[in-house]
Amino acid sequence: MRRAAFIGSGNMGGALIRAACRAIGPEQVIIADYAREKAEALAAELGCAAAADNAAAVEGAEVIFLCVKPQVLSGVAAALVPALNACHGRGEDKTLVSIAAGVEIAALRGFLQDISWDIPILRVMPNTCAAIGKGMLALTDGGAGNEAGLAAVEAILADAGRVERISEGLMDQFTAVAGCGPAYVYQFIEALADGGVMAGLPRAQAQTYAAQTLLGAAAMVLETGKHPGQLKDEVCSPGGSTIVGVAALEEHGFRSAAIQAVMAAFAKNKELGK
Repeated sequence: MRRAAFIGSGNMGGALIRAACRAIGPEQVIIADYAREKAEALAAELGCAAAADNAAAVEGAEVIFLCVKPQVLSGVAAALVPALNACHGRGEDKTLVSIAAGVEIAALRGFLQDISWDIPILRVMPNTCAAIGKGMLALTDGGAGNEAGLAAVEAILADAGRVERISEGLMDQFTAVAGCGPAYVYQFIEALADGGVMAGLPRAQAQTYAAQTLLGAAAMVLETGKHPGQLKDEVCSPGGSTIVGVAALEEHGFRSAAIQAVMAAFAKNKELGK
C-alpha cells in the first residue's frame, strides 16, 4: 500500500506529485489522470506508478489527493464512492485531500453522500512553486481535530515548501494571495525586465536581474521580519533614483492594481465554491 495517490496531474497536481516524490520517495506515490498517457509519462519521469484509473489509485494508497478543477470535483468524487466503500469494508480506510479552490469540506462531503462511513477530508491549497520546493501551502481539516490526517499530509508535502495550517474560513483569502500570487509576480518580473530592455539591457540579462531581485527582496521580508514599507524606505535615498521610481509606481496605481487583483481572485474563489 502506497502512502499517497494523486488524481489529476495538471500544473498544480504535477507540482504536488513532484514534491511528494522528493519527500516520501516515488515508490510511495501513485497517480491517475483522465488522460492516462499523461499520468504514465509523468510516472516514467519521476519513477512513481501510474494507475489504470481513479478507482485503482484509491485502492493503492492511504491518502488520496483530488487534484482536479472545482467544476469537475463533484463528478470525480462521486465516482470514487464504490472504491472507497469497498476499501472501508476491508478495513483499509482512506483520507481524502482536495486542492479545489473555493470548495469547502462540507460541500465535498455532500458529493460523497452515498459513502457508508465518516471519511476524513482535508483541504490543501498550494501554488505551482511547490514543484521546486518553494511553494506556499495552506492546510485545513475544517476544525475536525484530525491531527493524524494533518500530520500525514504535512509529511507527504514536506518538500513542497512552507506548509501552514489555517482555518477553513481563510482558505479563499489565502488562495487569492498565495495560490494566484505567482501569476501576479511573473507579470511584475516580466514588466521589470521589459523596463530593463527599454533602458538598454539585453533581454536575458534583464530577466535574470529582475527575477533575482524579487527573490532577494522576498527573502529580506521573511528573514528580517521587517515590514515591507520599512525595507522600501531603506532603499530610497533622499532625492535618489529609487524614490522617483516608487513615485512613478504610485502615479500609475501599482499598489491599487495589486490589491484589486487579490480581491477579484477572492470573489472568484467564492463563486467557484457555490
